[in-house]
Amino acid sequence: MTMLTVVVVAVALAIVIGALAGLVISRSRRQRALLEPPPRAPMPAPPEVVEEVEAPPEVVEEVEAPPEAVEEVEAPPVKPTFRERLSKARGLLSGYVSSVLSRSSIDEATWEELEEALIRADVGIGTTQDLLEAVRREVETEGLSEPSQVLDCLKSHLKQELADPIELHYADAESPSVWLFVGVNGVGKTTTIGKLGRRAQLDGKSVVMAAGDTFRAAAAEQLQMWAKRVGAELVRGNEGGDPSAVIFDAVARADARGFDLVLADTAGRLHTKTNLMEELRKVRRVADKGAGEVAEVLLVIDATTGQNGLVQAQQFADAVEVTGVVLTKLDGSAKGGIVLAIRKELGIPVKLVGLGEGPDDLVDFDAGQFVDALFE
Repeated sequence: MTMLTVVVVAVALAIVIGALAGLVISRSRRQRALLEPPPRAPMPAPPEVVEEVEAPPEVVEEVEAPPEAVEEVEAPPVKPTFRERLSKARGLLSGYVSSVLSRSSIDEATWEELEEALIRADVGIGTTQDLLEAVRREVETEGLSEPSQVLDCLKSHLKQELADPIELHYADAESPSVWLFVGVNGVGKTTTIGKLGRRAQLDGKSVVMAAGDTFRAAAAEQLQMWAKRVGAELVRGNEGGDPSAVIFDAVARADARGFDLVLADTAGRLHTKTNLMEELRKVRRVADKGAGEVAEVLLVIDATTGQNGLVQAQQFADAVEVTGVVLTKLDGSAKGGIVLAIRKELGIPVKLVGLGEGPDDLVDFDAGQFVDALFE
């Protein structure tokens, strides 16, 4: 073999080997391409977070028209009516009233039923007899024959007997007016003072409360709560101290600061050997000696005690010249006739009555509404 032939064969082999190597490499790449996952598309760059800020609105200050200068005044309290609060007393009389109206004429049984009804209502035996005698005379004089006419006549006489002026008085001079409150413990003196203080404040009066019941531990605290509630000033002393001194100081403070009214609590029972009535006489004298003037001495009686209240009224009236009666808890009593007994037997008018527990349930006594509420 010639040298040329050898060279040609060698070149041919190199070409073949190179081709085979290229084929193998290419096939290997294709296999890897099949086995590898496709390349991920490049993640787009996150957009720039640009907080969208609204353009601020034009600052236009809304100015309301200035309100008219009207002073805020507390709405007047809603007073309870006798008709809605005297259901117990009316219930006691209703059976007798129905029985009288069911009769065809006026006979002795008619008068007996009326007498029993009035006595059970605590009018009192003597007052009942006097009242019915007057009604009988009118019935005979007018020639009345219908039972309904007898009842109308009875109501008319009751209204006449109770038709007293119920105005609460103030001092004539510029000095503070003093209202003393007397009565046994438990009848509602302190609560009555609180309610009257509220009413006086609503009427434009400035009020000082005097905690003169120094012998009952809770009395001063109770009065202090009422004073804070109604915006009144309070004068109190040491427990067991001299009630007269407390009331004297209260009057002096009212005078110095130009207050209109002093509402003075007093003891209903003493823990000492001193007689209660003597203590109250002293309180009255001292209150009159100060810068103020005692314009009212109000006896507070619990209506549910009935004739026992009449005994109390007599004792206090003899001691301190009572000018009027406050009858509490009348809404809870069937013994409303005590109003007439007090007026007839003691000559003292009932000026205020309690028709509930609310702060506005202490109202002026109204004879017409009272009598109508009992019989209708």
